[in-house]
Amino acid sequence: MTDNPAATDDVAVSLRARINTGQPHTARIWNYWLGGKDNYEVDRAAGDQIRQLHPGIGEYARADRLFLGRAVRHLAGEVGIRQFLDIGTGLPTADNTHEVAQRVAPESRIVYVDNDPLVLAHARALLTSTPEGRTDYLDEDLRNVDAILEHAAKTLDFSEPVALMLLGVVIFIGDEEDPYRLVRELTGRLPAGSHLVLSHTVTHPSMPDVDEAVKFWNEHGTPKLTQRTPEDVTRFFDGLELLEPGVVSCSRWRPEHDHGAEPEEVAMFGGVARKG
Repeated sequence: MTDNPAATDDVAVSLRARINTGQPHTARIWNYWLGGKDNYEVDRAAGDQIRQLHPGIGEYARADRLFLGRAVRHLAGEVGIRQFLDIGTGLPTADNTHEVAQRVAPESRIVYVDNDPLVLAHARALLTSTPEGRTDYLDEDLRNVDAILEHAAKTLDFSEPVALMLLGVVIFIGDEEDPYRLVRELTGRLPAGSHLVLSHTVTHPSMPDVDEAVKFWNEHGTPKLTQRTPEDVTRFFDGLELLEPGVVSCSRWRPEHDHGAEPEEVAMFGGVARKG
């Protein structure tokens, strides 16, 4: 389904040589919290320490993943989006973007983008596809907008609406790098009818343990994180039409339940917005 060299064993072996197993890494810790196996002892130890500082952190990892599924199902099923550009995809796990989208619309096309060598080494799990659709993977950084769009255009048709997925990735762009400009550049290059799906951990007075967990991470792990308030996260959607219920805890974005109880708030906020 792709010409991407990530699908070859030789490249995967060389990539593994670039992986630093002596320092905890956020993608591997996230994988650990989600019950995956693509992590090392150093990641599990750091993940357990962070969980001691913030016991609910595993819940917002799961909430973010469930938010992805609900957003993709809505966009593929109700909106009719057939193209997804997923930047900062992370390690493959259950219900990746292409799996969710192609269950709804088998002809969907998905391009994944990440610059983590461990993710690239596992990219074959992201390169499966229905016969009607297509998936591809780019070894690229969110900051390189031109390169991402140039290579993604080999798989996606940018004259038709695209869903831009930025889940838990702009947190790695410091304020000095102007993450809002990066998001504007990406959305600005997409046609009308495209959608932005974005999630971000938040800092809030009611969640002081989150701040402690992030402080620990920035002292010991890589890459460094920049927390933002819910209001700061909402700014990423400026100029776009936010879908209901706006930017909220990921657990509270159109939850799929019928018992009436509102899900518990987590420190991962997200939203979906349409470009007019």
